[in-house]
Amino acid sequence: MIKEKIKENKGIIVIQTLVFGVVVVIIIGALSGWAATTTKAGRIAFNREQAFQSAEAGVDYYRWHLAHASTDYQDGTGTTGPYIHDLEDKDGNIIGQFSLDITAPGLGSTLVKIKSIGTSAFDSSYQRKILSQVAKPSIAKYSVAGNNAMRFGAGTEVFGPIHVNGGIRFDGLAHNIVTSGATTYTDGDWDACTKSNSYGVHTCLSPADPTSPTTLPSRPDVFEAGRLISQPTIDFSGFTTDLAILKSNAQTSNGFYRDAAGSGYVGYHIVLKTNDTFDLYKINSWASLGDCSGTSSSWSVNTQTLQGNYQFPSNGIIFIEDNVVIDGQINGARLTITAADLPVPSNPANYKNVIINNDLSYTSYDSTDSIGLIGQKGVMVGMISEDNLKIDAALIAQNDRVGRFYYIGGSCTYKNRSVISLFGMIASYTRYGFAYTGGTGYTTRNITYDANLLYAPPPNFPLTSDQYQILSWQEVKN
Repeated sequence: MIKEKIKENKGIIVIQTLVFGVVVVIIIGALSGWAATTTKAGRIAFNREQAFQSAEAGVDYYRWHLAHASTDYQDGTGTTGPYIHDLEDKDGNIIGQFSLDITAPGLGSTLVKIKSIGTSAFDSSYQRKILSQVAKPSIAKYSVAGNNAMRFGAGTEVFGPIHVNGGIRFDGLAHNIVTSGATTYTDGDWDACTKSNSYGVHTCLSPADPTSPTTLPSRPDVFEAGRLISQPTIDFSGFTTDLAILKSNAQTSNGFYRDAAGSGYVGYHIVLKTNDTFDLYKINSWASLGDCSGTSSSWSVNTQTLQGNYQFPSNGIIFIEDNVVIDGQINGARLTITAADLPVPSNPANYKNVIINNDLSYTSYDSTDSIGLIGQKGVMVGMISEDNLKIDAALIAQNDRVGRFYYIGGSCTYKNRSVISLFGMIASYTRYGFAYTGGTGYTTRNITYDANLLYAPPPNFPLTSDQYQILSWQEVKN
């Protein structure tokens, strides 16, 4: 009986051993599979990350290359890409590779597109791609830029960034950042809420900002993106160098250049056309002021003489060494038009103006069309201007202002105008304005920033930095 029980127990032990053995084998197999899967996943993650780091290194490399050779878009080879480089660690071991495709800037632009494809040295089947855009920022990155103190009144709504070297009083709504080169300044307006020690960017909108040294409060109801003081200034005087470059390019690089109109003339009139041509006139005389006063000239064409019809220059640069009246429409063109006398006259009264009295407009508003106007003195609206005036352009007044001349008089037909609408940007040395406190000028002023100017300013527009800055960075699939 006892022997039979022992035999039965031995049988049970054998079965249990087999069962546990099978379980152990299954568990070990599962653990081995999991370990293999984890190792493979880790290897994949490592190779993907290495490929990503390689792609990123490619973007960083070409930014470095542009910092040392700012106009070389062929990686120093003189041939078309792609340009392939090994990526090494600190010991000189190759750990990855990147391949670069570089898209050079368009006419007059500094926008460079860098496409970098990175791979790992351990498994090149894994690729990561990064597309980055870099550019030298131009003054057109601001909706409004200025040298002297400026004021933006109640009801003003601005969507682009604003920078003024002097102080800024802002009583409207700024959707983008507002910056000033000043820490404090004296607000000289008669209704200033603070006078001396006003912060470089301040508001009188209730509750008005305190003066320095009281801490400047946050005012998101006025400055949605914030405000900064004591920021680097814009060198308006440096634009003289830019004007000299524009003149040279107009004379020698397939641009369009004209010297002063000569005796018996007061300037030029350019009429832009949608067929990529323009009519050029010499202005014989300005219209009479009539019953208007306040300014010595009407700055409005009376009689003129046609000089001819010309193709838009291939480099997009028109340089006139005289006052220029401009109007018309473009379609698929990019132009920079300058009125300046160089070398710079000793008498500022001889500086040249750009005048706009009739509509100047684009056909497309997707960055295809672009006009830059630079006045050595100012960019101004004359007396006989349209009652509803439209201006599509980026405007720079190097030594004076962007605005309308001052016209008064009880019987002055043109002293009051209705609406002016600007699509572009303003850079004004002194305080800009198309209306006066006496009620003259344009009753309604609509100023809309053309965001396309950030990426595609007019040809050879003045820059605010010599260094390329990143505008965009993203990983792409193709």
